[in-house]
Amino acid sequence: MWYGGTVKPELRCEVRGMWRWKICAGVAFAGLGLALAGCKSAPDLTAASAQQMIQAQYDQAAPVGTAIRVDDAGMQEGARSKYWERTKVYPNKFWADFKLTDAGKKVVKLSSGGDVIEWRPDSPTDKNYFIVVTTVVANHLKAHDVKDPADDLGGTKSVVLNEAVNMEGVPQDLQDMAHNPGNKLVTKRTATFSLQNGAWKLDSVQ
Repeated sequence: MWYGGTVKPELRCEVRGMWRWKICAGVAFAGLGLALAGCKSAPDLTAASAQQMIQAQYDQAAPVGTAIRVDDAGMQEGARSKYWERTKVYPNKFWADFKLTDAGKKVVKLSSGGDVIEWRPDSPTDKNYFIVVTTVVANHLKAHDVKDPADDLGGTKSVVLNEAVNMEGVPQDLQDMAHNPGNKLVTKRTATFSLQNGAWKLDSVQ
């Protein structure tokens, strides 16, 4: 104990050494705390948050019409709905031309850009022939059945989802036609996310 006398040099060095150790230890612990805080600041990527980001990208893209595969049964359905009518039959009896009606022009577009469907199957019993019409009503795609994110190499995450067409506003008979065999209304996709500035960002949907 010191009562006012002179502090010995070796004791003074020892005290300085203890203070230096305490300062260094404090700085080290502070740095560790900041590092831990930085790790904790990265948010979790959940299926719900991933779906929200994917749907936001879909909503920012241009709306699209739904492509509908129309086979022989679909042609008959379209005729009953008065979307097209037969205007010409060819000598072989199974080729024909169908013209879109005014009602048909309001709901579908042809890939040719015209208004005449050129029906050209290989034979009267050809079950594989079809044409494609696109709905005039255009909507944004929808993200469904988004799975939990999986860790990838390089620190990214991937999410598997179903990308579905949106047929809101499309007449029911056309919706029924779109559900005929051969049509594909849902596509499986994989979305990739990366951590940018402490937050998860959507990189791509493929």
